[in-house]
Amino acid sequence: MTEFELIVLGGGTGNVVASAAAEEGLDVALVERDRLGGTCLNRGCNPSKKLIHRADVAQTVRQAGSLGVEASVEDIAFADIVDDVNAKISAEAEAKAETARESDRITFYQTEGRFVGERTVEVETGDAGDESEELTAERIVLAGGSRPRIPEAIDGTDEVSFLTSAEALRLRERPDRLVIVGGGYIAVEMGHFFGAMGAEVAIVGRSDLLVDREDREVAEFLTDAYAERYDLYTGYGATELAEADGEVDGKADGGKVVRAESDDGDEIDVRGDEILLATGRRPNSDAWNVGAAGIGTDEKGFVETDRFLETSADGVWAIGDIAGNYMFKHSGDKEAEYAVRNAVRGERASVEYPGMAYAVFGSPQVGSLGKTEGEVDRDEYDVGTFAYDETALGTALAEDGFAKAIAAPDGEILGFHVVGPHASMLVHEVSTAVAAGGDADRLAETIHVHPALSEVVQGAFRECRGHPPTGI
Repeated sequence: MTEFELIVLGGGTGNVVASAAAEEGLDVALVERDRLGGTCLNRGCNPSKKLIHRADVAQTVRQAGSLGVEASVEDIAFADIVDDVNAKISAEAEAKAETARESDRITFYQTEGRFVGERTVEVETGDAGDESEELTAERIVLAGGSRPRIPEAIDGTDEVSFLTSAEALRLRERPDRLVIVGGGYIAVEMGHFFGAMGAEVAIVGRSDLLVDREDREVAEFLTDAYAERYDLYTGYGATELAEADGEVDGKADGGKVVRAESDDGDEIDVRGDEILLATGRRPNSDAWNVGAAGIGTDEKGFVETDRFLETSADGVWAIGDIAGNYMFKHSGDKEAEYAVRNAVRGERASVEYPGMAYAVFGSPQVGSLGKTEGEVDRDEYDVGTFAYDETALGTALAEDGFAKAIAAPDGEILGFHVVGPHASMLVHEVSTAVAAGGDADRLAETIHVHPALSEVVQGAFRECRGHPPTGI
């Protein structure tokens, strides 16, 4: 058995902990079955947003006519775009791996690993993976990540080929028609990408709205926008995947079918060349065999942690997707900072997420922070909304949108939601204010640059707090 001072399981956010621990002089084992950088770098945030940027450019060109600019998209080099993005991602992941291999303090195991006992991990070794080695340490940080969830309620997933988000981001041949199962952020983002690249897109979602966890007004706005461009089948739960039969336009149909059913029993078949299952993600706790180490999980399989990110097993901390506090890269990075303080330096620092915000990179974009109006658990609160086209710059855009501010009677910011162009950036003004202890009145009274889209944020807070509309 090989002993280390710290074992880090997972090379996404875990890589942050391993690097910091090595810099502080600890002898570290880093175990990652795939490429360093984890889901975000290799199969999630980074490749998807790089691809979506191309989609945004294509969409901007197509909308140019509404602004009096004659332009058109003549061709899209789909395979070249995908290759370029993934080449950059691969190079970055390999650079991380090379740094880990060169470290005198890090032993990098790029292989499968699983708990086999208390603070004991077995890793596969040998060229064929037919040998193993046991690693142990008094301290372990579990950053084991998550993977796409494949619902057991959908028949045919073992007989019909389909895509998850991981495969969709590396698909070199654009499907003529893509059927997406799911209505969350992955469905919305991938629908935008493939649609802007020229594919026909159909989305089959169980809820009556896309991104139904967002504020309802925001979700309604986004759903309406997508309904204008794509075939939406909301309120239908997928029940089966099947190979298509029969003919379409007089030709043999070699596509695939998603069968779905509504709550009232209405059944539909939605055909496409490819099917993308975007039905959420599940933690990798089972893959790491956490039960063997005495690590407790909740009913969904997420590792349970306390405010110090400690698990039920002594000497084991958990961060990132596998812990399920938030499933964002930026929250995982914040947790990694606390893991360094607590697991590496021996502190007892309680994790905090000041001004936690997130974004959905669809079209339109969504930015969100705090509670939706439906989640507010008090009788008295103030709400203010402000449309993009109520600002000078907003009237020049080809897309509409609005911001919504929610505050307590004393000015405490309860929530903020924005849907429209650059929402992923606009939400940060509110995030910074919340983190700094600012309230709704301070945001409403802050002098904003004119004309700028940030006036949408100010306008929502001025209406929320009853300030007269000035400077916008």
